[in-house]
Amino acid sequence: MTASTRPEPWLRGTLAEVPAVHRAVLHALQLAAEDLELRCNGLNAEELNARPSGIASVAFHVRHISRSVSRLLTYAEGRQISGEQLAALKAEMETNAVPEVLFAELHQALDDATRRVRALVGCDLEAVRSVGRESLPTTLGGLLVHIAEHTQRHVGQAITTAKLVRSDRQH
Repeated sequence: MTASTRPEPWLRGTLAEVPAVHRAVLHALQLAAEDLELRCNGLNAEELNARPSGIASVAFHVRHISRSVSRLLTYAEGRQISGEQLAALKAEMETNAVPEVLFAELHQALDDATRRVRALVGCDLEAVRSVGRESLPTTLGGLLVHIAEHTQRHVGQAITTAKLVRSDRQH
């Protein structure tokens, strides 16, 4: 079975040892990696950085997934983001992505996120957390669910942009 024909991670019966919310987040991260590999692999640097009709590039969405997951998990762990994470946020729109570097960052970020999500197993999902400079209130469970849905939203945008870039290539 190829990645495009096998069931999505949540339908494979994996991670049964992980509680449901954490498992759903881990499955969403797995699906993100698989979908981005399947749909965006093979784009060259120019295509990754292209902004058809002024929309955000594939590179932006891939970087944003990598870096936002890290930031959101920092909040989930009850901490504030670091200066390094803030600098990385400000650099997400850069237009100099190199395919190998971009996808290496993604895979490293998703591997790190998997470890960090697993470390939160057993924590109270209703535990109060805060987000951003304004310390907006949320919960650990709210952050975990947001990590999954936010990641999938940007995967969809990256895939759509990749399709536009590929269609431009054919014209």
